[in-house]
Amino acid sequence: MRRLPYLLSILTLIVMGCSFVPRLNLPGAATPTAAVSATAMVGATEPAKAIVVTATPAPGAAGTVITDLEDIYVNLYERASPSVVHITSRTQAFDFFRGTAPQEGTGSGFIYDEQGHIVTNNHVVEGSEDVEVILADGTVAKAKIVGSDAYNDLAVLKVDGVPVELLKPLPLGVSHGLKVGMRVIAIGNPFGLDRTLTTGVISALGRTIERDNQAALGEMIQTDAAINPGNSGGPLLNLRGEIIGVNTSIQSPSGGSVGIGFAVPIDTLKRVVPELIATGGYKHPSLGFNAYEINSDLADALSLPVQKGLLIAQVQAGSAAEKAGVRGATQRVRAYGGYLLAGGDILTAIDDKPINTRDAMTIYFETTKRAGNTVKLTLLRAGATLTLNVVLDAR
Repeated sequence: MRRLPYLLSILTLIVMGCSFVPRLNLPGAATPTAAVSATAMVGATEPAKAIVVTATPAPGAAGTVITDLEDIYVNLYERASPSVVHITSRTQAFDFFRGTAPQEGTGSGFIYDEQGHIVTNNHVVEGSEDVEVILADGTVAKAKIVGSDAYNDLAVLKVDGVPVELLKPLPLGVSHGLKVGMRVIAIGNPFGLDRTLTTGVISALGRTIERDNQAALGEMIQTDAAINPGNSGGPLLNLRGEIIGVNTSIQSPSGGSVGIGFAVPIDTLKRVVPELIATGGYKHPSLGFNAYEINSDLADALSLPVQKGLLIAQVQAGSAAEKAGVRGATQRVRAYGGYLLAGGDILTAIDDKPINTRDAMTIYFETTKRAGNTVKLTLLRAGATLTLNVVLDAR
């Protein structure tokens, strides 16, 4: 049985895709009443170009001096902001007093290709009955959801009938070469304020984000660039103007930015988005079993030979694990005021990498494997160590 961790801080993870505030300075905008839940390769995208600035500073207003870094930010914004879009999602929800009532939320996204595909977060458009996109020049276009993946919090929209000259895709960077301290910028629509730029650095890499009712999301980029409700789905860019992440969530006691934001890395987008466009979904690699996370209490209660690992309780019929010969529980043991399934194999490592939690296994598969790949399981069975090669299924 998994033990609930102690709360280490009062910070809460805030999903920011839908700000649910009327857009400022827009008379007549409806006031929302509740929250909405939250590529084919880009051949048309031109290669990223380094921004060249003059070595001689230019005089600015009021006797100030414009630095090279300011020139970079200005030029980068002028190039990138036309590719950022404002997304409005609408749905109908039941209100006890008014019956069915419309709800509206806003978020961000960016143009992915010249075919009209737009990338955003899944939670920005999840459950929406109507999605509208506003381009940088003010063009309003209806969008349809062509694919979504709740685990990686990514979705792809498509707009039709938009002139190709307005579809300016952003170049995609890489996330495997990123380093803490690199400068970044975020562009999005916080609280409905179109195409707002904020700056910062990469604060950390490889963060794991715990989420309610879902497996943890790993390998996240942490940044101190200000991210607020409405920024979700917008791009995080390096100083070459390449997308390195998709802004997704913040950690905050107040619900606003305190300098701890997270972005889905671009390498994840490159893996997931083409499949979303092609099939509408993403095939997550899976072994197909349920397991307990072993700790000292569980090890003592069941007299297990190890203090860490996964005790396999049930193996799903027809799953990759069953086909490879993985064994589940053979008995029920009374413990913790109930019953536990015991006697199954104990998973200690995958591809010689120690695995102690279900989240660690999920993150390893999601970030390094695809359905159809083969992995090596290291198991303990009746006191003996054995290895099994397993071809991963699609979950």
